[in-house]
Amino acid sequence: METGELNPNYYPARRAAAVVQHYLNTRYGSPYRWMFLGNVHNASSEDVTEGRKYQLELTIQEMISNVSGPCSAELLFPGAGTPQVQASCDWLLPNNTRAQEEAFYQQHRDSHNLVSGDRIPDSYGHMEPTMKPFWHLGGVASSFIMLEQSNQSTLYNMAQVANFTQLETEKDQLRFQYHVLLHEMVSQEIIHWKMLITWSPAEGVKVLQTDLQPKCNCEDPPDSIN
Repeated sequence: METGELNPNYYPARRAAAVVQHYLNTRYGSPYRWMFLGNVHNASSEDVTEGRKYQLELTIQEMISNVSGPCSAELLFPGAGTPQVQASCDWLLPNNTRAQEEAFYQQHRDSHNLVSGDRIPDSYGHMEPTMKPFWHLGGVASSFIMLEQSNQSTLYNMAQVANFTQLETEKDQLRFQYHVLLHEMVSQEIIHWKMLITWSPAEGVKVLQTDLQPKCNCEDPPDSIN
């Protein structure tokens, strides 16, 4: 494994930076805030007692608002377990989507018609505009799984929301059951997970339960979408 300064355009640096992206989604993500990796500007790595440590300077982009900004991060891949991330992205702290989030929350908190959907996006990359916040929410929640499952040899994206179902609101939290398809880019494997998640503007996204599904011999796995 290469040590010292890394080429920011090569896999070791971008794999590590993708883990930072997932970490930021677990902290800041919502139906109207979904972070993606832009450029990696500087990267280095070293072996330490606890595992392997990366130092990164990168750009993160909010997919929905199309706003981007710089971040610096320190990432530790331990010998076993979840990667540990510390990141500084001061520009992410103001939440300019709060009004949209509140409107979405009020619309679905008191609705007697619980929402559901499947194949988001479809095989042609299309989705109904009303489904986009649920697609974003599934992507943010998937980052919790992708962060936990990541190591130095993986690179994950969410490929599709296979289906989701809204459940009864509980303790002022919107609740959803999601079935998502994750694309592991290195092995080219499509991995199925089910999640029970909650969200509110006040509490953010929480993933209460995850279940890895048996491997599916699907004839037409969906394309990964960045």
